[in-house]
Amino acid sequence: MSQTSPIIVALDFPSERETMQLVEQLEPSLCRLKVGKELFTRCGPSLVKKLVDRNFDVFLDLKYHDIPNTVAKACVAAADLGVWMLNVHALGGEKMMAAARQELSGDDSPLLIAVTWLTSSGQAELDALGLDTTPQQMVARLAQMTKNAGLDGVVCSAQEASMLRKSMGDDFCLVTPGIRLADAAQDDQQRVVTPQKAIKDGASYLVIGRPITQAAEPCKVLRTIISDIS
Repeated sequence: MSQTSPIIVALDFPSERETMQLVEQLEPSLCRLKVGKELFTRCGPSLVKKLVDRNFDVFLDLKYHDIPNTVAKACVAAADLGVWMLNVHALGGEKMMAAARQELSGDDSPLLIAVTWLTSSGQAELDALGLDTTPQQMVARLAQMTKNAGLDGVVCSAQEASMLRKSMGDDFCLVTPGIRLADAAQDDQQRVVTPQKAIKDGASYLVIGRPITQAAEPCKVLRTIISDIS
């Protein structure tokens, strides 16, 4: 499954049938795949295994956030599915993240990353929580906590990629959702960036959903994005 594409296609579908209709149009050499909460809740581990068996690198995006032992055991269960990468939520704290890291410490363990501040949220959500900080400051604080816990990287807006690349170093993985093509709608994302700028600013992987999954020719769009960022 070793390949170099930085594109992770978000499989935000409500059924296995719709998911596989798209997957059959994609190639493992061109992209990785993200399975999130809705799809996993509806279709479960069997779909994840089916995607892995098709030689796709799978990012299981469930954002575990619970007491340390529960999260650590959930991460082990996810790793047993053969996924390439999985995540926890950094707001669970450093102790929780460290527990997950301890359970996934082998050479063949999947990448373990943490969500910082969701790209659908901005300053208004922080203000509503009574937190006297900015999204950028929140992301920086959570990213440092993630690194302290020994995780491989974070999910962050591409708008914070340049800042984190400088402060976290070259080996820290930055996974950036909220990627939109220059002429695409923002949908429910607030902090969005084009693929070219995200890569230029230091993103390791780009999570792209609707611009690819809702295209008439998904693989053609995927190839165009890869060409544009090469």
